[in-house]
Amino acid sequence: MLELRKLTVGPYEMNCYLVLHPETSTGILIDPGDEAERILDWIAPTKITRILLTHGHPDHVGALVAVSDALHAPISLHAADAQRFELKSDDFLEDGDVLAVGEDGLQVVHIPGHTPGSVAFRLMDSRSPPRAVVGDAIFPSGPGHTASYQDLIASLGSLARTVFTWPDETVLHPGHGGSTTVGDERAAFEAFRNAEHPADLCGDVTWR
Repeated sequence: MLELRKLTVGPYEMNCYLVLHPETSTGILIDPGDEAERILDWIAPTKITRILLTHGHPDHVGALVAVSDALHAPISLHAADAQRFELKSDDFLEDGDVLAVGEDGLQVVHIPGHTPGSVAFRLMDSRSPPRAVVGDAIFPSGPGHTASYQDLIASLGSLARTVFTWPDETVLHPGHGGSTTVGDERAAFEAFRNAEHPADLCGDVTWR
């Protein structure tokens, strides 16, 4: 069974995640946002095979260079955010990719809206309940921050095509704060998406 561990770092209380295969002590690190030395101490002695980014905002990548230099692990993110934020990447993530963690894996899910290259990572482990690291794409009670009404509409459409096709028991682990489930968010999301909204609605939006 894959283990999912969380470390909250930095002034924005960003959630850094470790997806660990305990039998081999190998893992994937997601969003090293700040406090590089603390992250390195936290993951030891795990062998990190890859560093993944849910998106390119500074609070999610602040310790990226220091951590990747220390670990000599490849960095992967979506090409749209690599270009937008001028971030180094050893390869690019695409929707549907599956990244191995031991005999299990993580599935990449592209959810544009918060940023053009925002992605989530679904843990593909049949021995545990469904789980996903969703970055800032969705939080308890609302979508991630959007810079324009067009971005908000894109976010809602992306979430409808991805997260809200998953089973209700799927646990969503966001980039800040605590977790939620698809079932806990579904009714409020659908009501919000079907309601009328002002054409300038964006920013920090809630659907409850």
